[in-house]
Amino acid sequence: MLRRVAFVVLICAGCTRPTVSSLVPESSRWFATWTASPYAGPARPPRDSVDRTPTFVAQTLRLIVHTSIGGDRARIRVSNEYGDRPLAIGAAHVAVRDTGTSIMTGTDRVLTFGGQKRITLRPGAVAVSDPVALEVPRLADLAVSLYFADSARMVTRHPAAYQTNYVKRGDVTGERGFMPDTTIVVWPFLVGVDVHSAVATGVIVTFGNSITDGVGSTRDLNRRWPNVLAQRLLTGAEPPKGVANQGISGNRVLSTGAGPSALARFDRDVLMTPGVTHIVLLEAINDIGGSARDGTTAEDLIQGYRQLIDRAHDRGLVIIGATLTPAGPRAPFTPELEAKRVAVNAFIRAPGNFDAVIDFDAVTRDPARPTQFLPAYDSGDHLHPSDAGYKAMGEAIDLALFRARRP
Repeated sequence: MLRRVAFVVLICAGCTRPTVSSLVPESSRWFATWTASPYAGPARPPRDSVDRTPTFVAQTLRLIVHTSIGGDRARIRVSNEYGDRPLAIGAAHVAVRDTGTSIMTGTDRVLTFGGQKRITLRPGAVAVSDPVALEVPRLADLAVSLYFADSARMVTRHPAAYQTNYVKRGDVTGERGFMPDTTIVVWPFLVGVDVHSAVATGVIVTFGNSITDGVGSTRDLNRRWPNVLAQRLLTGAEPPKGVANQGISGNRVLSTGAGPSALARFDRDVLMTPGVTHIVLLEAINDIGGSARDGTTAEDLIQGYRQLIDRAHDRGLVIIGATLTPAGPRAPFTPELEAKRVAVNAFIRAPGNFDAVIDFDAVTRDPARPTQFLPAYDSGDHLHPSDAGYKAMGEAIDLALFRARRP
């Protein structure tokens, strides 16, 4: 990946000519350690005039996120991308989580935005906090606390968090721990945590649908396949890289499903991820599932893949194709749909298309019934892996794939 380098000419007494020193921009040392792709929740149920969108008023959210890489400074990213009114954040803190709502003593940090403790995000806006000095551990939980004095409608959010988060009346952003009024299993407004690191070498964006998002995994245990990958990257001999999970349950390559399509959100969720060097793409099973209604063909999906590959290469990124895992036996997934899955997987496996291939299909399928998961890898719905299935997927990835860099 090409980096911009600034050159400074140093003039010294007695020198006969200038000396040239190259400087690495400070911005190049920021890396995403955790992400959650947002999309809009329906503001109201169909044919219902009552707005049932959850709303926070004079309440604190303590959101728990699991890091991949560590660092010596931290910052957060918050979003009002889908809001229809301003989002006023009255206070924000970050700390290393202990258990439950409790944080580790001495780790609480007040977050500011342009030097101010408060910020109002207009509809569609994203804000990045000022950095704070904090020793962020790798593979650990952080607690990000946001206080909303005014009405904050939970429209911009990531629903499939599979993580317990906490809600409390009043501003308790600086409290070491508290008894929550309620819990939620959603990440509202928070879309990223970045760390400053002198040793990290990049970020792998895992880009996909519910199987990347972790549907079917056990809540609060971080057993998605990207979590398994992150752990392996940091417990082996490989240079440290962050893993940014940009999966959205129900997402599609070509059209809006749950959230904007992969083609529509590629810039936001991949190219704008701090420190990105590699992409693992696992996406299209939802397009195939809906193709009986909208006529999507395997060739349409392949064309979409080629667009993503070209856009990744334009930025000097390595893009790795992951084969689609089994989706049967389910009555809606007909032999015609299975034929499309086979055709798409053939394209992914063919040399010269993606920069490399991760064959999740081969890892998870039952050799005796290749349209199905191995029973131990099936969460029970015949579409999403179990914890054991996600573990097998994460452990099957050749870590050497992430040493390669595009010129």
